[in-house]
Amino acid sequence: MNDLILSTATRFLMPLFLTFAVFLLLRGHNEPGGGFIAGLVAAAGFALYSLAYSPGRMIQLLRVGPRTLIGWGLLLAVGSGLCAPMAGKPFLTALWAKLHIPGLVNLKVGTPLIFDVGVFLVVVGVVLTVVVALEEEEA
Repeated sequence: MNDLILSTATRFLMPLFLTFAVFLLLRGHNEPGGGFIAGLVAAAGFALYSLAYSPGRMIQLLRVGPRTLIGWGLLLAVGSGLCAPMAGKPFLTALWAKLHIPGLVNLKVGTPLIFDVGVFLVVVGVVLTVVVALEEEEA
């Protein structure tokens, strides 16, 4: 599709979609659940970009294939779950660590955030795989 209004609007909306996706991802930092909706919002932004330009340009912007995102996301999600059995706790039990960055802040980082990032990558990868397949079938 070569529409001036859509391509111009996409340039303004794409950063908003991605910023909102990061906010949603981090909102679920202390509780699981932010990764799925953040992935849907980010995928919507990339799907809009794909509609405005082309699936090839969207993958160029993404810099990795959607299927690669699925693989990395699954690896992160399963890896975050396996941290707990290594510490002698049940699978997917949340583990937390405090990081002190001198002069900045104390961060509380845990396996739920890693799990959410994995879910985020899987959702983005799956939705973009479907979008690319549908657009290639249409062409």
